[in-house]
Amino acid sequence: FLILYLVLAVLCGFIVMVGELALGRKTGQGAVGAYKVLSKKFSWMGWLGILSAFFILFFYCALGGYCIKYTVLNVGDLFNAGFGSNGLSGAEIFGNFMSNPAEAIIYGLIFVAITMIIVIGGIGGGIEKVCSVGMPALFVMLLICIIRACTLPGAVNGLKYMFVPGWAVANGVIEKAPSFFEVLSTAGGQMFFSLSLGMGAMITYGSYLQKKENLQKNAILIIVMDTLVALMAGLCVIPGRFALDPDGTLGGPKLLFITMQNVFSRMGGLGPIFGILFYLLVVFAAVSSSISLLEVIVAHFVDKARDAGKGDKRKTYTLIAAACVGLGCILVCADALGSTGFAPGNLLGMTGELPTWAADWLDFWDMLSEGIMMPLGALLMSLMIGWEIGPEVVKDECEQSGHAMSGYGFFKVCVKFITPLCMILILYGQIKEFFF
Repeated sequence: FLILYLVLAVLCGFIVMVGELALGRKTGQGAVGAYKVLSKKFSWMGWLGILSAFFILFFYCALGGYCIKYTVLNVGDLFNAGFGSNGLSGAEIFGNFMSNPAEAIIYGLIFVAITMIIVIGGIGGGIEKVCSVGMPALFVMLLICIIRACTLPGAVNGLKYMFVPGWAVANGVIEKAPSFFEVLSTAGGQMFFSLSLGMGAMITYGSYLQKKENLQKNAILIIVMDTLVALMAGLCVIPGRFALDPDGTLGGPKLLFITMQNVFSRMGGLGPIFGILFYLLVVFAAVSSSISLLEVIVAHFVDKARDAGKGDKRKTYTLIAAACVGLGCILVCADALGSTGFAPGNLLGMTGELPTWAADWLDFWDMLSEGIMMPLGALLMSLMIGWEIGPEVVKDECEQSGHAMSGYGFFKVCVKFITPLCMILILYGQIKEFFF
């Protein structure tokens, strides 16, 4: 997985990142406006980014709300308050939480409100200020949690699980090795989600960049730092799971909210402190993503209003977009991971054991956005740059900073041939995993 992820980050992540930043800065427009300016065949593609942002925010805000709930819960444990865990196991806490959709909805809407307030402040007054404080704080909290997790007895098995090929299969942690396409689709989906590619976020942020900014250097820096923090997050979670909850889950919401809570409960008196740090850093990380997603939506309508001479309608459009996101978040929270009986599969009349994508609304929105729309958007953008407007458009924009695009030859070959092929394989793997 890690090897494939790194290969994809170079052959796809870097190419799509540079392309999106360049398109955004060249046009000075968000996702919808940029494609309309540059392309006749792909002028509709910006709406794919808008929809992806909406669908991701629906479940992302729900999970962000869960993290706020668990932060509060660990604060309760720290002070022996009644809103703590009260001696319950991670599974019991999560089960009780899922059986109370109203509480989940409240926390989800709190997360939506936090995202909305930051985006209302704009790039300089909201997003930049929050990230300039939140990102260093997240990094420090990650280091603290990594040190504690990796020094626990038995943590070495978690490190082996992450870095020794085949160790999990050989030691019975998983029953059989996944196929190549399973790993490829998982790594590709993670790359798109983690780097915010194929959803219009980088086009939108690119539209705010000054001409003096070195786009190629920025793209490399973003990918390297994002990958580093992702690995650090793994070092924070997986060793602790193997050390203190070896039978816990290894993926999905249950890893975050059952297994990790069990890990903190078994740390003794320091457990609540590390629980607070851990869930706070997840909240910080989630907010940094949710504000970029909401900005994709808001920026389009703000640009449209400004071009029409209606002034800056940022506050109005942010409130409207946040209200729409809130409705989707309520649906995901009320569904309680498929336990309340109105999962997509039930509404579609499916019988028997439901496939993962139809078992709950969280996985349904994830399937549409991360599974299909994001790799499809990246594929179409690569084809547009490679075969319609030409890769020299990106080269010319990158060199506006006065720095030569040293990787242009590599970019040109990848955007025309290699990246589209990788996108097709990832998309095939995703569709195969979801529907066959």
